[in-house]
Amino acid sequence: MSPLLAFYLGSHPDHRGRLLADIVEQDDDWLEYTHDYIQWLFPLEEHSRAVPSAPILRPDDVRAFREDALLRDHMRAALHRMLAFYGLALVDGKVQKAPNWAQRSGNWFTEATHNDLRVTRILKSLMTAGLEHEARAFHTCLKTLCADEPTCGVPLASREFWSRAVESTGARIS
Repeated sequence: MSPLLAFYLGSHPDHRGRLLADIVEQDDDWLEYTHDYIQWLFPLEEHSRAVPSAPILRPDDVRAFREDALLRDHMRAALHRMLAFYGLALVDGKVQKAPNWAQRSGNWFTEATHNDLRVTRILKSLMTAGLEHEARAFHTCLKTLCADEPTCGVPLASREFWSRAVESTGARIS
């Protein structure tokens, strides 16, 4: 079993000794100022430029996520935590503003930040791991917010990356 799958199953820590449960219980300030956890929560099939030692989704990992409901449930828990960080919530299959939207949106929604890249990573990872519905629900919410909220400062380039992330057909298993 890969270290990434063991991390997602809760039996193996990340490169800093943190378990998945430890990370999703962190407060918003920790999530904002710590930059090497997102690659573990939402792994991709490509190397991270920000954290070169981050895990990579290998074809066997992708298959495991797509076949194992527990792995997807744990990724869904990571998604719920990150949505709360952004002031959003997944409710009845749709992503919408959460009660903390006004408090959290100024941290990422009103100007370009590193969170634009995090959102792209989250969308791509969800699509690859078999959580296409959640990825598309998140993207639909983001598009609606950017269209309807006058405070949207997310650059057009970031929004285009988000669209491309969910337009993919998901995992490429070789």
